[in-house]
Amino acid sequence: MAQMTMIQAITDAMRTELKNDPNVLVFGEDVGQNGGVFRATEGLQAEFGEERVFDTPLAESGIGGLAIGLATQGYRPVPEIQFFGFLFEVMDSIAGQMSRTRFRSGGTHHSPITVRAPFGGGVRTPELHADSLEGLVAQTPGLKVVIPSTPYEAKGLLISAIRDNDPVVFLEHMKLYRSFREEVPEEEYTIPIGKAAVKREGKDVTLIAYGAMVHAALKAADELAEDGIEAEVIDLRTVSPVDYETIITSVEKTNRVVVIQEAQRQAGVAAAVAAEIQERAILHLEAPVLRVTAPDTVYPFAEAEEVWLPNHKDIVEKVNQVINF
Repeated sequence: MAQMTMIQAITDAMRTELKNDPNVLVFGEDVGQNGGVFRATEGLQAEFGEERVFDTPLAESGIGGLAIGLATQGYRPVPEIQFFGFLFEVMDSIAGQMSRTRFRSGGTHHSPITVRAPFGGGVRTPELHADSLEGLVAQTPGLKVVIPSTPYEAKGLLISAIRDNDPVVFLEHMKLYRSFREEVPEEEYTIPIGKAAVKREGKDVTLIAYGAMVHAALKAADELAEDGIEAEVIDLRTVSPVDYETIITSVEKTNRVVVIQEAQRQAGVAAAVAAEIQERAILHLEAPVLRVTAPDTVYPFAEAEEVWLPNHKDIVEKVNQVINF
């Protein structure tokens, strides 16, 4: 196996599917010769040609409309939205069109589209680039929303997404692109969409996170272990649909839960998960389900983002609250 960063694993996944299926097309702003702003598509145009990996105008609404049209003609589009903060320009295509194709057609048509986009804070991007907007698409029926936390999972989940017959929003946290390497098989493999992963076993409290916050949760678990608190860490991997079976199994064991997200507190994935836990497993809880989130403000300018973003210390504090409730 090769040692890969997340960005390399994502490139490898697209290369795999471009080889496997001539109907797979990759397109977006600067994804061709330049290989994308983060070089996620580097070398793919040279390998597969300009008809299968190509640049588009700087117009997210056009990218979304093109993906929908190509999907109706039997293609498997993999459009890149250069930053997910630009979601609003393509929201109608994603939430108003792609997501409704199967319903609207009575199951006779589908939208095998994988919308890739980077997001997330901690890398000092300009305004609108770091926003965590996964809650908007996770609330949309008909969409699957995937957020990997490691290179290994990024490759397996992206291959699954491209092969899926329904639209998938595949979000890639910018801070994880090149932050570490791990062993990733060079051959193709898939990871099921909609299945969470238990990243660390524990018996005292369940920590539920996704994306970069998984690593903050694992760091918090290490610190808590020094005080004799064994935290179980669950990586959602898919925030729509959520794997509640894995979550409830953990809750029934630990009886205490902290849900973590980088996004603002109001109406996020963490709120939905907390509500479902309390509906499904209230008699197993020995404390309220607590959340660690960013505050309900606009994402700050770069100078203040480290103060604004949640971190492992915030998680430790919330765990101590549920333990001592």
